[in-house]
Amino acid sequence: MNLSYRIFYVLVRNIISYKRFILPTFAVSLGQPLFYLVTFGIGMGAYMGYVGGKPYLNFLVPGVLISSVMLSSTFECLYDTFVKMVHERLYDSLIATPVSAEDVVAGDIAWGAFRGLLSGVLMLVVALFMGVHPASVASALLIVAIMAFVGVLFSSLAMIVTSFAPNFDFFNYYTELIITPMLFFSGVFFPLDKFPQWLKVFALFLPLTHAVNISRAVFSGEAVPGLWWSLLILVVMEAAAFVIGIRLMKRRLIT
Repeated sequence: MNLSYRIFYVLVRNIISYKRFILPTFAVSLGQPLFYLVTFGIGMGAYMGYVGGKPYLNFLVPGVLISSVMLSSTFECLYDTFVKMVHERLYDSLIATPVSAEDVVAGDIAWGAFRGLLSGVLMLVVALFMGVHPASVASALLIVAIMAFVGVLFSSLAMIVTSFAPNFDFFNYYTELIITPMLFFSGVFFPLDKFPQWLKVFALFLPLTHAVNISRAVFSGEAVPGLWWSLLILVVMEAAAFVIGIRLMKRRLIT
């Protein structure tokens, strides 16, 4: 692939453009994850009691952090990318410069990951105010790194979907049939140990399941079985999604 340092220029361009919408976007980024954190963490938490020997809110927060990254990164590289590509024709303008098609797409993936990271960090701050915090400073820093990594993964997956999208309605298939079920069957809101065996197997094929497992282990500072296996799966998925997403988007842009 023809990738270069110009990816950084695309990212900076998006950050500069983003400054105009920073306040409303922050509100949107906080909305749904904060709703989950309050309603599930406080409301359901009053009935759930302890999960794994810890308050339910402590179980919930690491999953919500990762899910907020997933949602923000996904929607950024679905709708916002489609607008820039089809309606604003921004991609055509960028490709006319020394920036390659691969640089443009990779830069937007980086931007989607950055947006996801912002959402995750905001949720982490909210969690701290609610009295839920990582096991150590090192755990907090590692959580931030994991959120950036997960942001690249879901931005890349969204790019693959966008490369085939004829219109906005097309995204409903991805968000309703994949993103929403993944949100509820990846262990974000409740443990998977009581699920039927077939559903446990199904959950292993969902990238969010492995991301939540890693986030929860790092957040609590407690090692869990299969952690390296989850990390390996995420690395392979991310590498494949990144390469495929760039190639498919390039094909759409230059044909």
